[in-house]
Amino acid sequence: QVQLVESGGGLVQAGGSLRLSCTLSGRTFSSAAIGWFRQAPGKERDIVARIMWGTGSTYYADSVKGRFTISRDKAKNTVSLQMNSLKPEDTAVYYCAATFRGTYASVSGYDDWGQGTQVTVSA
Repeated sequence: QVQLVESGGGLVQAGGSLRLSCTLSGRTFSSAAIGWFRQAPGKERDIVARIMWGTGSTYYADSVKGRFTISRDKAKNTVSLQMNSLKPEDTAVYYCAATFRGTYASVSGYDDWGQGTQVTVSA
């Protein structure tokens, strides 16, 4: 019943910014961790950032620290990823996902996934 829907992807130039949103529905998320992930063609899906819905505690991959910010809006039931200073290597399909079992440190720990949204950063 859990549903996650991403939006906000697009084409931007290097150095530009983009804001992704993930809309959550289907159950309560008070105990959940919500993550943003990305996958480029031929590469593994990697975690970008995650946030604990209840506390707001965040985690960022080293590659995006200082450039990306994850946040949640409890009233709107959304999780956003603000991406600044984008680089061509950020190009990927970005997914949001949820886990309710405390396994928020890796891709395999997430159970429910959105369809993804394409982010392309041109040089």
